[in-house]
Amino acid sequence: MRILLIRHGEPDYEEDGLTEKGKREAAFLAGRIAPMQVKDYYVSPLGRAMETAEATLQKAGRKAQVCPWLREFDVPIVEDNGVKRPVPWNWMPQKWLSDPRFFSAEHWSENEVLEKVGVGPAYEKVVSAFDKLLSEHGYRREGNYYRVEQANTDTLVFFTHFGLSCVLMSHLFNCSPMVLWHSLIMAPSSITTLYTEEREKGIAVFRAAAIGDISHLYINGEEPSPAGRFQEVY
Repeated sequence: MRILLIRHGEPDYEEDGLTEKGKREAAFLAGRIAPMQVKDYYVSPLGRAMETAEATLQKAGRKAQVCPWLREFDVPIVEDNGVKRPVPWNWMPQKWLSDPRFFSAEHWSENEVLEKVGVGPAYEKVVSAFDKLLSEHGYRREGNYYRVEQANTDTLVFFTHFGLSCVLMSHLFNCSPMVLWHSLIMAPSSITTLYTEEREKGIAVFRAAAIGDISHLYINGEEPSPAGRFQEVY
């Protein structure tokens, strides 16, 4: 199986849609994704993801299933110093790096700030829905790997968000999402490609072949958007 996690194009967060640049990015993305043999499309219910998906779906003559759990992982938090964050991962480096629990796949959500607002249960709700979908496609979660009940080479495409993509990847890779949230960046309209790998019959794991690929922008002369990056230099 191949999974494509696609971040929406450059966002207009106030309108929950795409900027003019984001619309160009979505069109270039459609030129790459629409010709693929895709088994199923899935999309976040948020406007910026829906608008990104629409360009591909129209070109491919397809429809997507809207999945509420694919929306951005935007559980708001209040840090110990009173600073409010609309998402649970936007911490200053010195703050999250000082808590060793954030590096643990089992204990990352036990941090008091995250625990107070139920980030752990919110995470479990998302990954449980993801595993249910994967089981419908022949791969059932069993411990830290997947039991292959119906091996296939299908391609599933998910139009979603950066934070949510890191949640899904952390589950597939059995690691803390905090490390991925703070160590990766996937530019708007980027494609992250994951494949199942079955080294023993009936047992599958996922590996990333590409993270945040934006070659569809480069070949069309479109500069990548910095949305999601902190570019300040002091």
